Amino acid sequence: MSRIGIMQGRLTPPIDNRIQYFPQNGWEAEFELAAKAEIDCIEWIYDLQGADVNPLSTDSGIEKIKNLSAKFGVQVLSVCADYFMEKLLLRASADEIKERQKILQWLMQRCQLLGMNRLVLPFVDASRIDTDAELDSVCKSLDDALAIAEVTGIEIHLETSLTPKRFANMLSRLPHPMLKVNYDSGNSSSLGYHPRDEFAAYGSRVGSVHIKDRILGGSTVPLGKGDADFPALFECLKNAKYSGEFILQVARGISGDEVSWAQSNRAFVRGYF
Repeated sequence: MSRIGIMQGRLTPPIDNRIQYFPQNGWEAEFELAAKAEIDCIEWIYDLQGADVNPLSTDSGIEKIKNLSAKFGVQVLSVCADYFMEKLLLRASADEIKERQKILQWLMQRCQLLGMNRLVLPFVDASRIDTDAELDSVCKSLDDALAIAEVTGIEIHLETSLTPKRFANMLSRLPHPMLKVNYDSGNSSSLGYHPRDEFAAYGSRVGSVHIKDRILGGSTVPLGKGDADFPALFECLKNAKYSGEFILQVARGISGDEVSWAQSNRAFVRGYF
């Protein structure tokens, strides 16, 4: 049975009403909280704010993550590279993009040391791909990064707001087996994309799934309260023989009640297995 994980930071109270961030002062506690919620794994966050204290950045920090993971039986298999939501791999100068490519490659090497298997690279909201020139730039950056992916064994999973057809065209330019799709149910529902159209376009390339719900054209809401078509999604995943993890990236509940909220969302997803 597929494992259910959670996005880092969702098991501790939010800071400054932020929905997603690296929890600088609470990340250690989340391993025990995840175990209490019967969560199998945590998707790590590497973002710009807190990058200097993120334990992924040091060998001692990586050892601490490994020890906590072993102690509580909660794996860390993936990282969401939100860093590139602010330090874009597009709409920047050639020198800036070159420096950011180096950071992406360095981050993949850090992921290898921790024993991860994938890096989720977001191209949504502020980092969305708009023009053909931007798409060309991103493809060039990815082509360079895939050489590092081969060495490290870290897959690159793209999370984009591209239409199904345009995303499929992009993937056809990058047929490398280490490049896959991160399917985000909330982003798709917000954009008005339907799972059947998306999976018809690129279902064979889906390598990971973020579970959340959003209103068409709107924000994140509790699971089942938005426009995400979960029955259709799980039917498509079954037909595609998807066997990877499901990462809860859901709307936050009541502050201080994160464990029971995670349990409730876990049960929601288990209901479709």
